[in-house]
Amino acid sequence: MLKRNRGGALAAFMGALLAMPAAHAEWYRRVEDGIMGTRISMELWADDPQVSARAIDAVLAEMRRVDELMSTYKPTSQLSLVNAEAASRPVVITPELFELLETSLKYSEITEGAFDITYASVGYLYDFRRHVHPTEGAIAKALPAINFRHVLLDREHTSVRFSQPGVRIDLGGIAKGHSVDRAIEILKSFGIAHAVVSAGGDSRVIGDRFGKPWIIGIRNPRAADPNAVITRLPLEDEAISTSGDYERFFDEGGVRYHHIIDPKTGHSASKVLSATIIGPTATRTDGLSKTAFVLGPEECIKLIDRLGDVDAVLVTPDGRVLYSKGLKAPN
Repeated sequence: MLKRNRGGALAAFMGALLAMPAAHAEWYRRVEDGIMGTRISMELWADDPQVSARAIDAVLAEMRRVDELMSTYKPTSQLSLVNAEAASRPVVITPELFELLETSLKYSEITEGAFDITYASVGYLYDFRRHVHPTEGAIAKALPAINFRHVLLDREHTSVRFSQPGVRIDLGGIAKGHSVDRAIEILKSFGIAHAVVSAGGDSRVIGDRFGKPWIIGIRNPRAADPNAVITRLPLEDEAISTSGDYERFFDEGGVRYHHIIDPKTGHSASKVLSATIIGPTATRTDGLSKTAFVLGPEECIKLIDRLGDVDAVLVTPDGRVLYSKGLKAPN
């Protein structure tokens, strides 16, 4: 198991149950598919089944609300309205969406464009379910629209507009993390002190498992068994996000086409096989977990070490496993 230099630990739905204190309280679990295009899972400790049921229902309702607001697959979402009209006029949006766009642009600045929500200007041309990828000509035509600086925010009017036609944005690289953070706040409002919430590869935990950390395994990105792991992390009161080229992909002609698009090329980024980020919020870990694919492992580790409040575990195409300075590699 991977040891950490600094305190803290992260939870996993994958972890085996650890020792629990004798009490009339118990663990409550719920798994729901189809929200935000992924599986939502929760596990929490409560002494009242009615409180736990209300808390879980509130979390699922919140995640559905975020999906309705930010999904590019829902034509009625506010994000879809932005993509349809922001090139021709400023579009007034909710403060929540405005703040997440603002946060996204900050991550673009921090990562020097490796994280860029305008990747969708080319990304929408891919269809991973149907194994469709754009031609080089189509990529070249759409590529100039990828630039986070094309997204112009007006805080006074809480509006957004695009500086040119052809720009599209997609919050798939940060919205699930945002929804997990919202879920954690809701659980706290119900008095929940020990819990894990996961949305696909993004998770965040409250507390520990009564003196022992939660345990999460990092998947081996090339193992045939999806349960095979390269290491396990003990965490508490933290978030974790793992992105891999095995999530939404297809192989063709010896090339893997997957959903993490390099903003500079319009092609699937391939400098790592998977990237795991551990940090204080799921919004932050989600937003940073895609950058290694674009920056490359060494440059990503330098960025993570410089930021100071996050750690990383990266798997490179040649099979190396790299750790940021806040982590110790297994002996």
